Amino acid sequence: MSPSWATEIHGTYLKSHGTQPGQASLGILHFEGNLTWFLLGDHAITPYLTGGAGVNYLHYEGASSSLHQFAYGGGVGFRVAVAENVSLRLEGRDLHYKVPLSPGGQQDYRDQPEAFAGLSFGIGGPPRDKDKDGVPDDDDRCPGTPPGARVDAVGCALDSDDDGVFDGIDQCPNSTPGAKVDARGCEIDSDSDGVPDGIDRCPDTPKGATVDAQGCPHDSDSDNVYDGIDQCPSTPAGCTVNSNGCPTDLDQDGVCDGLDQCPDSPPNAKVDSRGCPIVVSDKETQLLETGMIRLQNVNFDTGRATILPESEPILDEVGNILARWPELRIEIGGHTDSRGSAAKNAQLSKDRANAVLKYLTSKFPELEPSQFTTAGYGSTKPIASNQTVLGRAKNRRVEFRVLNTEALKREKTQQRILPREESK
Repeated sequence: MSPSWATEIHGTYLKSHGTQPGQASLGILHFEGNLTWFLLGDHAITPYLTGGAGVNYLHYEGASSSLHQFAYGGGVGFRVAVAENVSLRLEGRDLHYKVPLSPGGQQDYRDQPEAFAGLSFGIGGPPRDKDKDGVPDDDDRCPGTPPGARVDAVGCALDSDDDGVFDGIDQCPNSTPGAKVDARGCEIDSDSDGVPDGIDRCPDTPKGATVDAQGCPHDSDSDNVYDGIDQCPSTPAGCTVNSNGCPTDLDQDGVCDGLDQCPDSPPNAKVDSRGCPIVVSDKETQLLETGMIRLQNVNFDTGRATILPESEPILDEVGNILARWPELRIEIGGHTDSRGSAAKNAQLSKDRANAVLKYLTSKFPELEPSQFTTAGYGSTKPIASNQTVLGRAKNRRVEFRVLNTEALKREKTQQRILPREESK
């Protein structure tokens, strides 16, 4: 009925000779039904208890009739598995029944102890499958499969996602290769960044940070505050930031700490890109008051438009000034002395003006090329006599002239520090 319980039928025939001379022999035919309990279930060696009741058919030799007597009994034994359907049975039992002492005479109970040794053959029934995986033990190469696991044709558990938790038990059957999983087969993500442990190369990512495919946090602006947490994700490189990733600016001059080369700028002082107060130079004063900057010390190769290195500092100074006035439209005009033909001088002065514009826009990317125009005046607009060496030197010049004078903001010449512009 189960690995521990069975119903059995016993049948026995025996003949007992009389104990006295001339006493008739007694024939006994016994049938009995038993309930048997195998104490260890379906083990290779298991003890058992058995008991039941039945009937004896008693017949004396020479008598004309038989007696039917109730009988009961029980016993103990061992079952030893020899093969899947073959067992050795060793059993001792006692049968208790009434028997007449002589034909038609007085009856008395008799105990009939019995001992058996024999082979038990199982006929039919399903093949043995101890791990209940559907593969008989004789064919099962993996006989200890956990309950619920799906197996292949030879009884070995399947693990489709190779996470160590068998299919059928695995509640997350599509785990990422290499990911650590729990007892249910589901991925573990200790830092809750969406990349499971085992794949996550940065397993301690702060909560809220965005990560790459390897679980490492992004830091687009390299300020050591991760994207997703960084409330100012476009911080300029080199800026000191607070815990939110936003730049600090102790002197509140608009240039962040870390880039500010003058971190103690006076209140209300206008500063340059370095964070230092802007001191109005003579050239800027000249621009503000006259609408023009005239340079007479910009030198080129003779007869060419190649700017000599010693002229770069003065052009850099003008570039810094013009960068602070993006609303102005500037004409860069080139001028020569009277030596050479007028046509050649016009072209040369034009080329030199273009060379100056190219230098400034490449050195100062904040300058918008559309802000400028160039012109070559040759020797048509002298400011000194071309008859002297000094006069010709003055005529060889570059001029920066404001074309939209209505937009020009004038400042007092004596004002050396510009006030900071208030943000709106």
